[in-house]
Amino acid sequence: MSDILSHLDNGVLTLTLNRPAKKNALTKAMYCALTEGLARASADEDVRVVVISADGADFCAGNDIDDFAQDLPLFQDDNVDHDDMPVFRFLKAITFFDKPLIAAVQGQAVGVGVTLLLHCDLVVAAEDIRLSLPFLKLGLVPEAGSTLLLPERIGHQRAFAWMALGEVIGAEEARQLGLVNTVTTREGLDEAARAMAHKLLKLSPSSLRHTKGFMRDPEKLWQVIRAEGAVFRRQLTSPEAQAAFLAFLAR
Repeated sequence: MSDILSHLDNGVLTLTLNRPAKKNALTKAMYCALTEGLARASADEDVRVVVISADGADFCAGNDIDDFAQDLPLFQDDNVDHDDMPVFRFLKAITFFDKPLIAAVQGQAVGVGVTLLLHCDLVVAAEDIRLSLPFLKLGLVPEAGSTLLLPERIGHQRAFAWMALGEVIGAEEARQLGLVNTVTTREGLDEAARAMAHKLLKLSPSSLRHTKGFMRDPEKLWQVIRAEGAVFRRQLTSPEAQAAFLAFLAR
């Protein structure tokens, strides 16, 4: 069975992370499947709204470290077109996606499992969510444009504290900060996401697309993502990052 499930129902395309045994940690193949799903959704007039959800107890534990480690030489090679790597193709796709995007989040969301939420137009969360951004603890820098999007959303000091001090944010704090729209029970999560999507289906697709376009600057955001990526790649060679990878791989 695929690690990304795709289901279209009455104008709503649901892309489901389907690797619950690994807490839905993202692999290259999953990034490719998500990118393809967003591309199909963008081109298909029958798709009006996209929902990103996840199977199992947790939304997404970030990148799969074993899978990521296989590509470390590519990340560190300046002769490689990094924009064409699966993770950056996904980030570009979600940055420029012009239809409404909803996330349904439960349990743990770590690293890119959090930063991708900043690209979503609406987020519904289960009351058990635990959001964390461990990039600095790993000797890295944040990605996915989060150094731009997060301070815009919650302010510089709160964003810096979250990134630098290793805090974990729960559902109610996330709602108060404007990171999620609605908090619900774990059992009611999928239905709450569907209800949000169905409200959007009643609106003009072109009005939604134009409104989203006015509220975002994807070209500016993409340049920030590329700049973050360049520093991220350099930081991969830092002693802190190397120690973190070795410690994980030795487990």
